[in-house]
Amino acid sequence: MYIQRTMEEKKGKTIGIKIKQLRNKHGLTQDELARKSDLPYTTLTKIESNVITKPTIQTVI
Repeated sequence: MYIQRTMEEKKGKTIGIKIKQLRNKHGLTQDELARKSDLPYTTLTKIESNVITKPTIQTVI
């Protein structure tokens, strides 16, 4: 499991990595994105750090 997660992270295929890349591309901090998306800051950080690897559809839309 850990090896698979690491391989996915290196390829940039996890949703958390994609969100982080897009957030950085747009020059937003985690706090700014959390506020703009009406998402708890802690949830966003968990998604970006791959603690939450399969967020619900309600979370991501």
